[in-house]
Amino acid sequence: MKAAIRRTYGSPQQIQIENIATPSLGNDEVLVRVHATTVNRTDCANLTAQPFIMRFVLGFFRPRKVILGTDFAGEVVATGKDVNLFNVKDRVFGFTDTGLASQAEYMALKPKGNVLAIPEGIDYKCAAASLEGAHYAYSFLHKVTMQPQQNVLVNGATGGIGSALLQFLKQFKVHITATCRTKDIALIKSLGADKVYDYTKEDFTKGNETYDFIFDTVGKSTFGKCKPLLKRGGVYISSELGPYAQNVFLAMFTSARSSKRVVFPIPYGVQKTLPYIHDLLEKGTFHPLIDREYALDNISDAYEYVISGEKTGNVIINV
Repeated sequence: MKAAIRRTYGSPQQIQIENIATPSLGNDEVLVRVHATTVNRTDCANLTAQPFIMRFVLGFFRPRKVILGTDFAGEVVATGKDVNLFNVKDRVFGFTDTGLASQAEYMALKPKGNVLAIPEGIDYKCAAASLEGAHYAYSFLHKVTMQPQQNVLVNGATGGIGSALLQFLKQFKVHITATCRTKDIALIKSLGADKVYDYTKEDFTKGNETYDFIFDTVGKSTFGKCKPLLKRGGVYISSELGPYAQNVFLAMFTSARSSKRVVFPIPYGVQKTLPYIHDLLEKGTFHPLIDREYALDNISDAYEYVISGEKTGNVIINV
């Protein structure tokens, strides 16, 4: 089978498409023919080992898993004798942030809450696009308690996290302000934003409006810049550690000492997030954005594009 492989941390040029043996199937595993996967921010962190803390998770000197990929949508082609959750021909999708070796034609995995059946009416591309960003968006959403009519700002509303979070927020009947570039304003309004800042022309931190929550889904601002915009009791959450990992420390100190605080969104387990995503897909209230599609042979180009920070929503790899 073909697989996207890197044996050292580095740039997209490190990735090679190699022909390797199809994974052997354990008694407690399912073998999946992968139809679609994505290249996402987590994949890029796993490729580059940036931030450096990733090495403590993935392998300090070199990656323990050489096949890339954290999410997938595909078809079960074989099951181990101890598996009773899935059958051959079931359509399934799943995610694990430390890697599933899913950027390959086939993958073997143990079903332990990291894989679910794809809802009826959802195709493989949509299923794959619904996972990584929405997983982290769930963690933003459930670290706070929202009330109707509160003001929320989403910085980076066109990213995988931001575009999912924007749609998730609609159920809370809050007033949503979002940031995006000029070409995406109509799209972001269609997803639920009540007001939009075009970040190519204006800086949201210079505005006069105040917010109960600021969700920085691209990690391109800071608590210091956003603090004046927060109401008393307001919360700032970022998808990144921040300069000198400040968001981790601010989350500890501001929770007790300040009326405006930082919350660090340690992700919930996929056993919580995937059923939530599945439910919204089934109800038709979540529509993940797809920007570009690449063939597996061109996956290095996909990584280059995602690392550039220019993507809108998700980048699909058709396997």
